Amino acid sequence: MTEQSRGPGRVMTRDELAVDPVDLARRLLGCALESRLGDGVVRVRLAEVEAYRGLDDPASHCYRGRTPRNDVMWGPAGHLYVYFVYGMHFCANVVGLTDGQPGAVLVRAGEVVEGQDLARRRRPTARGNGAVAKGPAVLTSVLGLDREHNGVDLTDPESPVVLLAGEPVPAESVRTGPRVGVAAAMDVPWRFWIDGSPAVSTYRRGGRVRARANG
Repeated sequence: MTEQSRGPGRVMTRDELAVDPVDLARRLLGCALESRLGDGVVRVRLAEVEAYRGLDDPASHCYRGRTPRNDVMWGPAGHLYVYFVYGMHFCANVVGLTDGQPGAVLVRAGEVVEGQDLARRRRPTARGNGAVAKGPAVLTSVLGLDREHNGVDLTDPESPVVLLAGEPVPAESVRTGPRVGVAAAMDVPWRFWIDGSPAVSTYRRGGRVRARANG
């Protein structure tokens, strides 16, 4: 692999993503999801993510085993796991680990770096540019993702949605803390974000019993 092929802006490889979700979450900061759906391109630089393992993580969709709903989360790595929540929103996860081992990272928030006009049309009520892709359901909406994109291969350059490598985020700029809005394992510090990014969510501790929050 050449230096250019390892640099930012390229489509990430499956091997790069086939790691523990906690490591993958840190790795995804500064990377970008690019959607070529509908009437244009929207690219969002990831500023906040949240790791979920499988059978050892009570907050994970896979905690109680494999089902038709969570099948994508069991690998192989590099696929998009999209699910419907609260009867109104879609959320998206990047699948990690190896085939047969469940684990994924919820993409919580990002900064729109391409396609701002289209992103604004998809989220016209957003307050300020920093809030256009703030929150997992909002980010998914901005990218135009829904149930039909569950299982999309983010490592395929011909895919309508791809994951692009970004400039490494310095360790001193990365913060960690509890996951948002989960009742199970709520204090596990597997949420990662870029300090100072206007896209980062406001933290709200899970205060009521909810369905497991994500992949």
